[in-house]
Amino acid sequence: MASEDVARESRPSAGAGEAAHQAAEAARGSSILDSMDGSSPLGAELADERRRRQALSETELERPETTRTITVSNQKGGVGKTTTTVNIAAALAAQGFNVLVIDIDPQGNSSTGLGVPHSADEESVYDVLIDDLAFADVVTDCPDIERLQVVPATIHLAGAEIELVSLVAREQRLQRALDQYHRYREEQGEERLDFVFIDCPPSLGLLTVNAFVAAQEVLIPIQCEYYALEGLSQLLNNIQMIQKHLNPPLTVSTILLTMYDGRTRLAAQVAEEVREHFPDAVLETLIPRNVRISEAPSYQQSVISYDRGSTGALAYLEAAAEIVARGEEAGR
Repeated sequence: MASEDVARESRPSAGAGEAAHQAAEAARGSSILDSMDGSSPLGAELADERRRRQALSETELERPETTRTITVSNQKGGVGKTTTTVNIAAALAAQGFNVLVIDIDPQGNSSTGLGVPHSADEESVYDVLIDDLAFADVVTDCPDIERLQVVPATIHLAGAEIELVSLVAREQRLQRALDQYHRYREEQGEERLDFVFIDCPPSLGLLTVNAFVAAQEVLIPIQCEYYALEGLSQLLNNIQMIQKHLNPPLTVSTILLTMYDGRTRLAAQVAEEVREHFPDAVLETLIPRNVRISEAPSYQQSVISYDRGSTGALAYLEAAAEIVARGEEAGR
């Protein structure tokens, strides 16, 4: 008991103890930050992220003069089409732009990633394409990001490729519905959309053709892996056919390198090769492999909502800013 009394008497008061603890933590934190001078790999990484966040916070992004409609496409699966669509759209909406995401992939992953219901009994883009329902009747607000709207996809879209074959103007149905929605917003006194992103299925069928016809730009995500460029020539050939016969203004404006792992020589080689082939289209920003990007869809969120402080969110915010800046340069 005597030793306990001595120990009790030697302790400072609760308030003093808390203050001392906070002071010690602050000192330790500052010493850690001070030691991160770039001499260690972790220190260099943290210093680089701080610099990038500072540069991003000082960047002023201007609204495009007209709505930019961008189709996100690559017939190769698993390259990050949906992840790119969801997170670029979320990043732009978080910066104050008016953004619409149109999900025309029967899997409906963009709808899931943005927290929008897309069960079989929901009205969706299928009803727009096949039954001439207006976008205004199916557009849904993203629950956790203002200024972001979604036209969801349901499983019914899986049969749309066959049903579209017999319909009049089958390649222009998405474009006509989108044009009608722009007029509807204007008539209702709503602000015009700044960006429209169309998430395509991993194929080159009629759904993807509709997306190409409705857009002015194509964004191609390319995974930094060995098979990255395989099949890309076929995609570019299809885009050229669309340009020639259905939509002359269509351009491949953006190529985004995804799933980049800076620890591997292969990723750097793939990035270098893509930049060599498409020097004007490839964004400077690389999307890294990041746990937070992978986790976010399981919570039906973009990484911007899930963990804006993560490295993955920072990369998508930078990519979105670069897309805006390139649009400004092209408009000059």
